[in-house]
Amino acid sequence: MSNDPPGFELPLRLFLGFRTLIDALHAELARQGHPDMRPMHGFVMQAIGVDGTTAVELGRTLGVSKQAAGKTVETLERLGYVERARDPRDTRRKIVRLAPHGLDALARSARIFDELRAGWAATLGEDRLRALEADLRQVTPHDAFRLDIPGWFG
Repeated sequence: MSNDPPGFELPLRLFLGFRTLIDALHAELARQGHPDMRPMHGFVMQAIGVDGTTAVELGRTLGVSKQAAGKTVETLERLGYVERARDPRDTRRKIVRLAPHGLDALARSARIFDELRAGWAATLGEDRLRALEADLRQVTPHDAFRLDIPGWFG
């Protein structure tokens, strides 16, 4: 009889670790003036990026339809996180770009993630956390981070 945990526990523990960090992030973002931010909003705002994007490109990046991307953009626009503007490179196109409120949320998120990581380092030890991060890098794709979580769960 093996003492190894069942195989299904690994993805669940990885997901629980993810949820623990994301839930703590959003609780702190709410305390810092961003109570309407949702986990999907962060993926969308990362996909929009500093240069902005079109709804079609956003949908493709997120793995959702143009309509689904448009609905999320409408929500983020209503909340003040993004704005629509004419593309300076092609005035026939509209782009979605991060508004100052959205940039603030992303900057705060980066600082909060650093604080959360420090908390994990205090609990596990810096060496063990670095080893965990290195191990995860070894078993996950090395290319760019995927932002198509909404489409993947869809």
